[in-house]
Amino acid sequence: MSWKCALELDTNRNKVTGSEADLADAIRSAADLRILTHFRHNEHIDTSSDSPELIHEVAEFAITLLVDNSWSGGIMSQRQPVDLPVGFGSRPSMSLFLYNQNGQQAIARPFLDGSPATGTIGISARHVDHSKDMPRYHPQTAFDEDTNAPSSNFIYDFDLYRFNVSDTWQELFSHDADGNVLSGSAAAVGEAFVEGRAVKVAIRGFCGELATDDDEALDNELFVQCGSCYYYTEQELFIAGTHPLARVAPGKPMLYASRNWDYGWLMVRTDGYARYRRCNPYTLEFEDLPGRYAMRWFVR
Repeated sequence: MSWKCALELDTNRNKVTGSEADLADAIRSAADLRILTHFRHNEHIDTSSDSPELIHEVAEFAITLLVDNSWSGGIMSQRQPVDLPVGFGSRPSMSLFLYNQNGQQAIARPFLDGSPATGTIGISARHVDHSKDMPRYHPQTAFDEDTNAPSSNFIYDFDLYRFNVSDTWQELFSHDADGNVLSGSAAAVGEAFVEGRAVKVAIRGFCGELATDDDEALDNELFVQCGSCYYYTEQELFIAGTHPLARVAPGKPMLYASRNWDYGWLMVRTDGYARYRRCNPYTLEFEDLPGRYAMRWFVR
């Protein structure tokens, strides 16, 4: 795959090269997203250490989002917290980091170990001040502390933020929420996937269900790669099960808050039907939610 920088920001999140429009164009075309950041060990990993070694991190943001057809972001969907350089964090959890195009960051952390929760859902009153031991970390808002799914919004002043994209997907089919064809055909997707080509789908409006006010839900598309795929040759119906995904209420920027995010898996079809196996991050209970969505289908 070919990778290029669509946007780079400096430590103050000022633009160095590329543009927000370039990044949005790539995300709109289903480009894969990996973000490079630079930081020092004793500023970000272990503030008690005397090692100022520079660390380069490249993180995969397997879930990409486009809001209002112009604002881009990504979510890490399969990450466990890492305790560098020896292993993992103290509690098993998902580490659903969210990065926006302007360098605004957030994390949601549903725990997976079954430990009892003692907190209540809502904005967290306790404010963590890292100004002395971690001056580059700037906490903003936090939610659901001591529940099974705490989240927070913050900015960490990395030395740089480089949004690298691989814009190599080809759109073969699009339809509205009722399955009416807008362009291409399901047969074209079916023919491509039997050749071994990867499939990615963009689901329009899927994140809007998490908005606190339906009237304020911004237009949104969520992009996720598919795993197992099936093509009904007589019906010309393509069906796919997606990789695990996380979603958040659309915003500019996107931020975590109580009950405005979740994660799970989708089964999607080229007639507009979808079924979301949603995990409630507070209880780890699952439910299947049907819906209909406009979708665009890509192959590589």
